[in-house]
Amino acid sequence: MRTIHTDEIIKEIRQMCIDANLILSEDVKCRIEDAIQTEKSPVGKNVLQQLDENMKIARTENIPICQDTGMAVVFLKLGQDLHIEGMNLEDAVNEGIRQGYVDGYLRKSVVGDPILRENTKDNTPGIIHYEIVPGDRLEITVAPKGFGSENMSRIFMLKPADGIEGVKEVILTAVKEAGPNACPPMVVGVGIGGDFEKCAIMAKKALTRNLNEHSDIPYVAEMEKELLETMNKTGIGPGGLGGTTTVLGVNINTYPTHIAGLPVAVNICCHVDRHVTKVL
Repeated sequence: MRTIHTDEIIKEIRQMCIDANLILSEDVKCRIEDAIQTEKSPVGKNVLQQLDENMKIARTENIPICQDTGMAVVFLKLGQDLHIEGMNLEDAVNEGIRQGYVDGYLRKSVVGDPILRENTKDNTPGIIHYEIVPGDRLEITVAPKGFGSENMSRIFMLKPADGIEGVKEVILTAVKEAGPNACPPMVVGVGIGGDFEKCAIMAKKALTRNLNEHSDIPYVAEMEKELLETMNKTGIGPGGLGGTTTVLGVNINTYPTHIAGLPVAVNICCHVDRHVTKVL
């Protein structure tokens, strides 16, 4: 059985928190660069050019792409044949987050109690999702999530009779109601099926998928393309100032559900769709 020490996990997560906040993934970066060429609105084009310049400054000057460096969301795919030694895994993940945000001089945005609201001063704890998979590897995805866009996210508990058209309608409703508040152009993650919490987790995970990859399910892939086109006709545009680039990508995940339900979650991200993945 393969063994890794939590010291290695801490070290990797520390650096991943820093990298995710300084360097936007290539797929999102390319979508913004492409949008500069296709945006019809002069104001919208100017906003996109500013976003592109901001990305370049962040990369070269080693400063965050956005002042909201997010609450750290960590997805762990843990191989069932892997042995982890050292400290408790969850403590190790949070220690990596702590070191990343403190050593990387990233803004600490987490409060220890949702009502009392005293800042923890190191951006911990993070939000951690575990998945047990075959093999002896640990796949880590770190996705810092800013709350301007997070606050615009929605869950809809539809009736099965609402069908695919009802699903499309509520997804579009979420994007339209988000408008400029989600710092467009947005990336839209959607979860359909499961139950209340499962669809929300799927929507969050969808934001970490490469924007150049569509669902393996034909009707879902078609819906991703259709919704992207429709959203970009809303006129919200870059920065909410009007234009033809409201959304950079739509990623949809699905899961079996109950005969009486049709849960739909829409997790919206601003153009700073941060995520880094590493396999140990």
